Amino acid sequence: MAALSVSVLITGANRGLGLEMVKQIVEAPRPLKKLFACCRDPDGPRAEALQTLAKKHPDIISVVRLDADDLCSIKQCAQHVGSLVGTGGLNLLINNAGIIFRKTLQETSPEEMQKTFNTNVIGPMSILQEFLPHLRSAAKACGTPGMSTSKAAVVNISSTLASMQRIQQTYEFIPAVSYRISKAALNMLTMCAVEELRKDEILFSLLHPGWVRTEMGGEDGEIDVQESVLGMCDVMASLTEKQNGAFLDYKGNPIPW
Repeated sequence: MAALSVSVLITGANRGLGLEMVKQIVEAPRPLKKLFACCRDPDGPRAEALQTLAKKHPDIISVVRLDADDLCSIKQCAQHVGSLVGTGGLNLLINNAGIIFRKTLQETSPEEMQKTFNTNVIGPMSILQEFLPHLRSAAKACGTPGMSTSKAAVVNISSTLASMQRIQQTYEFIPAVSYRISKAALNMLTMCAVEELRKDEILFSLLHPGWVRTEMGGEDGEIDVQESVLGMCDVMASLTEKQNGAFLDYKGNPIPW
């Protein structure tokens, strides 16, 4: 039986990991019905590369405004996506948008902590809430048991910096207090979703992309964006109900909580 085509949505798709995900997913052999590439300002200069890529695949890639800090834009995006996917639903939601402040505890301001939480925690929560009907539709439309990213799944991009067991090895290197706390909160949010939505057969997973040479990761990163995304795409394609709630790196190795 031929694989069913899937619909995918990626946040923070205009640069770095998000842009590379769009490139690799649209070029992958897996049948793709629609790819919603979401970013804060689709018409701005920072989205030029994404728009150029979208023009090469006009029937597949749809560039949509979604600001993780703006509930109105999240609701509008969900309505727009719902009108296009219909009863087939949304198969894969990748929460990739995020921000980082690299400051220590003593340097971090309440405003920076709030801004980080708005984007890295409240944003993914609101996005899940608004897109949940479309994920449920995809799970129902699939008609087969089990869980996979071809059926209905949410992949949240996390970080090894959220690992409490690894903090002694990583803190001196990069404190990033607000980022660490926000990603630890995202991990807990994901596990809450695992428990609450298990009956809906929606798969949830957390992925650490590695230390990548991007605008967020910095030029000293250990790997380039192509290697990171290639690994994450392989991991996502292999996920089943056995990895529901798993915290993995881009090679598929488990990360301690």
